[in-house]
Amino acid sequence: MPDARNSTSPLPETLSLSDPAVLLATWFGTGLIRSAPGTWGSLAALPCAWLVTRDFGQAGLVAAILLVFLCGWWAASKIKEKTGESDPRYIVIDEVAGQGVALLFVPPDLYLYFVGFLLFRLFDILKPWPIYLAETRFRGGFGVMVDDLAAGTYAALSLYIFSILEHMVTGVFKDIT
Repeated sequence: MPDARNSTSPLPETLSLSDPAVLLATWFGTGLIRSAPGTWGSLAALPCAWLVTRDFGQAGLVAAILLVFLCGWWAASKIKEKTGESDPRYIVIDEVAGQGVALLFVPPDLYLYFVGFLLFRLFDILKPWPIYLAETRFRGGFGVMVDDLAAGTYAALSLYIFSILEHMVTGVFKDIT
């Protein structure tokens, strides 16, 4: 039977979305978007983080990040086993975990989530030290996941400082008016 998948799919022919590892690694197909899959994976994480934080608080977000990290480690390892690819672009579950980390210290707020998204993408793309070190030192599924957690940590600290400064500035303007 011929493969029904589009021949332009970024997935190797040895993989299918019906495989739970592929489904998770691509964050339910988000990583299959050809243009900027990491950005799309980060965007897909935002409503998930919002809902988890709203319903379960920051402790719930920590638990969700841990679960996504462990699932991502497993899924990326399975994909590497099947394809030999160590960190293909279509794996975006690492962005989901990293974006969650970036939002850990702020409340669900549209403006702060937008800034957190931008900061995470900036650190994930630029990979300043030690993010680059984490990306190059660790292998397999763990290596796929850990550099995005580092980028998320940089973004979380930056966003937290930004939110404090933003709160201080808006507080000053409220006092003036």
